[in-house]
Amino acid sequence: MSTNQDTTTTLNRPIVIAAGGTGGHFIPAEALARVLAARGHAIALMTDRRAGTRLHGVFADGAQFVLPGAGIAGHGLSHRARAALALARGTAQARTILRRLDAVAVVGFGGYPSVPPLLGARSLGHKRPLIFIHEGNAVLGQANAMLARFADGIATSFAQVARLPAGARTVLTGMPVRDEIAALYGTAYQPPVDTIRLLVWGGSLGARVFSDVVPDAIARLPESLRARLHVTQQARAEDVERVRQAYATLGIAAEISPFFSNVAELLGGAHLVIGRAGGSSVAELTDAGRPAILVPLPIAASDEQGANAAALVESGAAWMIRQPDFTPPALAGLLDSLLSDPARLTGAARAAQGLARPDAASLFADLITDTIEGRLRPPPRPAYPTAAKTETHA
Repeated sequence: MSTNQDTTTTLNRPIVIAAGGTGGHFIPAEALARVLAARGHAIALMTDRRAGTRLHGVFADGAQFVLPGAGIAGHGLSHRARAALALARGTAQARTILRRLDAVAVVGFGGYPSVPPLLGARSLGHKRPLIFIHEGNAVLGQANAMLARFADGIATSFAQVARLPAGARTVLTGMPVRDEIAALYGTAYQPPVDTIRLLVWGGSLGARVFSDVVPDAIARLPESLRARLHVTQQARAEDVERVRQAYATLGIAAEISPFFSNVAELLGGAHLVIGRAGGSSVAELTDAGRPAILVPLPIAASDEQGANAAALVESGAAWMIRQPDFTPPALAGLLDSLLSDPARLTGAARAAQGLARPDAASLFADLITDTIEGRLRPPPRPAYPTAAKTETHA
């Protein structure tokens, strides 16, 4: 088969993206899909009920499949039985769909929505599509730990990832982010001179702990600092009014909302960020080159966010406060120290950008396409044996 024929066949066979649940899994999946689609590859999506079908964006024009089997983690015998049944059904459906699509590869982004598609792919035996996973944290997640043993390639966001299986083929790609975030890479950090812009984000819905702690901590700052603050804070809908009122009482300019559509603009203008340490959040911080105070989610089974935050702290790019220690006095003390020392903020911003990988989506796409081409490339013809050299003895 010629090279041109190989390329045409590859492009016609879809690459299936398996992702669902939270934006932390779906945003990098969309970023990768955009790169693959721009290179001419057909894209299909396998997801769960929480994500649902996509009416806009890169997946809108391709095949989309909503599978059962998400949310299989849990406790209790009845829950586990239902989860096992849903997983079996989802895997069987994925197997049937993948065979019909003649998919060339399946790419999972962690979380349980990626499990049925990748198990379905594996069950196709020697005719199976190639299997890739992306790990966005410094600790391999539970779903990825299950799948990593038979993956053809594992893309990682951190140089060191705990729990990777021995012998796994890993490539440090970084975390794919939205184009507007990647575009922030290389923009210079300007330390605060007059106004200090503080950005507080807490995940897709905001975290109540930030609504409880941050306004109280700011109230404890010296008046000279409070007068310079402008706060943009994400909060749950039910907390918005009380947080807004707290800042109004302090005379602090503040924008409070459950959701901000201009995250890139806000991040690019921030002097300091307070938030969680999920893989996507950390990637956005490093691509933008912004210093941060990180409060890892305390309920993660393997403390993935703690490991993510620790990697940034070790590099001098951030400060970490564990949630039990995230109190108004503790936060106020750290804020007072940092906001009074622009050089520390500038140094952390520089360190953060040193960890950035704004081309993560392209690097991951390279891993996938190079592996596909390696599988489809015909083996070299065996060389004809040559006659053995005969030694002449006197």
